[in-house]
Amino acid sequence: MGKRIVSVLAATIALVGVFGGSAVAAQTAPGTGEAQTAKSCGSVELSGSLPAPPAGMAVQQQVTIGDDCKPELGPVRYVPAGSAATGVRGVRTGAAAGARELRTWNEMFDCCNIRMTGLYTTSTWDTASGRVDNAVTQGRQEWNREPWNAGWSLLSSSTKDDCATQCAVVNSEAHASFTYAGIFDPSGTVYANTHHSYVQIDAGSGVSCHFDVELKHTFIGWNWRRGCE
Repeated sequence: MGKRIVSVLAATIALVGVFGGSAVAAQTAPGTGEAQTAKSCGSVELSGSLPAPPAGMAVQQQVTIGDDCKPELGPVRYVPAGSAATGVRGVRTGAAAGARELRTWNEMFDCCNIRMTGLYTTSTWDTASGRVDNAVTQGRQEWNREPWNAGWSLLSSSTKDDCATQCAVVNSEAHASFTYAGIFDPSGTVYANTHHSYVQIDAGSGVSCHFDVELKHTFIGWNWRRGCE
């Protein structure tokens, strides 16, 4: 599959982190199946924006918690639509013929590339006479479970559009909070991931995507993947 790497300057990125590192022996992140020596990086908050891709394409970017517990920003990549995040494949809203559609993903993976938590949105709308019409955003959440009814759980979720008909601009948002209680923390007090996804639909200038994630506790190698198509 061909990929075209676009300069990171094409995306607006702001990274804010609170890092407190301490060595942890024979422990790994929730979502992995094997114990390993890992380093805890404390709480982290990440933010980033991406432009809407051309028709038939998806735009995506990855941020990884590096060896020094600081986020490492990967390049913005354009790939064929439908080939990016597995969580958005096949998700359609049944939009009316001629309606426009944009899908987003906002996912956290552990150091073994097992997806822990994810927030996905699908926005549909029409445009006529310089206005946005029939705008609606739907959200969906996915999370990793472990045997014995353990693992990640959805705590809360919501979606909102600030305008639906005859709009100059529509601001859509979706939120999802997850908690963890399982093999790596039976108490359920150590790990929590909160995802926020935003889509702005401007009748004059087009569409943009913005993403935030708040992580209560992290490890080296955790990676945040976000994108839209």
